[in-house]
Amino acid sequence: MGGCFSKPKPVEVKIEVVIPEKERSKEEMSPNGKASPLIYKVNGTARHYHLEEHPIASNPYHNPKDVVEASVCHVKDLENGQMREVDLGCGKALLIKESGEFHAVGHKCPHYGAPLVKGVLSKGRVRCPWHGACFNIGTGDIEDFPGLDSLPRFQVKIEKEKVYIRASKQALQTQRRTKVMAKCISLSNYNLSSTNVLIIGAGAAGLVCAETLRQEGFSDRIVMCTLDRHLPYDRPKLSKSMDSHPEQIALRPKEFFCTYDIEVLTEMQVAAVDVKSKIAVFKDGFKMEYNKLLIATGNMPKTLSCKGKEMENVFNIRTPEDANRVVKLATSKNVVIVGASFLGMEVAAYLAERAHSVSLVELEHVPFKKSFGERVGRAVMKMFESNRVKFYMQTEVSELREQEGKLKEVVLKSGKVLRADVCVVGVGAVPATGFLKQSGINIDSKGFIVVNKMMQTNIPGVFAAGDAVTFPLALRNNKKVNVPHWQMAHMHGRIAALNMLAHGTEISTVPYLWTAMFGRSIRYAGHGEGFDDVVIQGDLDELKFVAFYTKSDEVVAVASMNYDPIVSKVAEVLAAGRTIRKRDVELFVRHGKTGDMSWLTGKGS
Repeated sequence: MGGCFSKPKPVEVKIEVVIPEKERSKEEMSPNGKASPLIYKVNGTARHYHLEEHPIASNPYHNPKDVVEASVCHVKDLENGQMREVDLGCGKALLIKESGEFHAVGHKCPHYGAPLVKGVLSKGRVRCPWHGACFNIGTGDIEDFPGLDSLPRFQVKIEKEKVYIRASKQALQTQRRTKVMAKCISLSNYNLSSTNVLIIGAGAAGLVCAETLRQEGFSDRIVMCTLDRHLPYDRPKLSKSMDSHPEQIALRPKEFFCTYDIEVLTEMQVAAVDVKSKIAVFKDGFKMEYNKLLIATGNMPKTLSCKGKEMENVFNIRTPEDANRVVKLATSKNVVIVGASFLGMEVAAYLAERAHSVSLVELEHVPFKKSFGERVGRAVMKMFESNRVKFYMQTEVSELREQEGKLKEVVLKSGKVLRADVCVVGVGAVPATGFLKQSGINIDSKGFIVVNKMMQTNIPGVFAAGDAVTFPLALRNNKKVNVPHWQMAHMHGRIAALNMLAHGTEISTVPYLWTAMFGRSIRYAGHGEGFDDVVIQGDLDELKFVAFYTKSDEVVAVASMNYDPIVSKVAEVLAAGRTIRKRDVELFVRHGKTGDMSWLTGKGS
């Protein structure tokens, strides 16, 4: 199966949405050749998919009926470094003053709709308070992730000490903007078995790579292939919102791939890569030549090694079908989750109100110990216990027992026997790189692909991105690390695309992750591996805290719950290459909200 899926008193303010001259010229130069039918060879059979023409809509801002004007404020109402949401009647915009200049952009993060006015403004960009995405305040362009879209930008005028803005109703309502992208010049010129760029894997890294290539004007053929049966989707939602259907969590609609000539081969597995001949060999024998290759295959979940692991109703959550099936089978039944990983804990939280019972089995004595430390882990554990989740810690599964072919009990090494109608396994993952063992591509002892700061492997023209790689993290003195975060996969894909085009761009982003459980989120930025102390401000029992993870005298990561936007503030400090000292956060904690916060405002070390 395949597819082309290629609160001062307001004074007058008027807002206008415009496309910068640079982008307008790009749009005019984009190739608009009609795409020919695409041919996919899947499972040994050639299939034809005719692309409908999806002309790029004319500039909506040229329609005067689409423009709205509204009064907002006087130029003196905002100080430098301030942001304000302004209501224009049919929608809102974010008004920003920095270095004496005014800017106006969309007020909601296009990722999950966070209010950017509560985010962090720093040196020409605003960072989302929820998940850390960054947007240029001058252009609206997304500069760090997660998310795919940029913000609409509105033109600001100053007349007689008043700020004037005009805004497109459409832009105000959508609060998002897709960057101008090129199209493939002529697909009819291509051999079925040859592509300029081949992307193995259709997660965030692969999709962002493909989009970035088109945004940078690349007009040659791009083919993505994936083991999945679906178009790229929001995989983190599989454990946070388990009853989501594929079309609900799709990152882009089918029409998007057709419009921008990004071909997607679904249910296609690459079995080997010949880097000398530049050929990818698929499991069904089909071969495809490439010029540039991105490997973004991600991870595969580990399975249990005990008796009964193959029986019915034992799941790894890998696809929307897996998640949907678990919800259906778990409703009013007994669920056992093996592994207090992010996936395991999120699944437990989601099922707690739906299942008759939820039991969680874990080798450690508290969940999240390696990520968040013992004190935070214990606080999270108490939250789960208050929501009817039962923990069985410092033990593991010895056997899964069946009755009439279905799971009935989970036997622990401690001797405890748990009733179980459904078992979800969340004991970690391994990089999906087995097919590369004989390729000559550098793989480390754990199976991760080794790349440099430009996401290049040791083979010219071969790049890798996402959960399956180790790369130099600038934040930790270029130590080679594996960071399996959704945000990081996005950035990997962008950096790989830019360097396929020989831009010489190095990765320098700050890792940012989040987890959501029982309507509460933990946000985290940095890389805390090997932390030796945790400094905590707030109340763990009330689940309102910020935790600073330190190594020697330096803060290497931060986590918070109900303490926005401090994680985004710290991320901005780290992104600027500045060091946060342990003594600074200890002073902050000692004096509470009145403590010295110069390390967050740019005045510290």
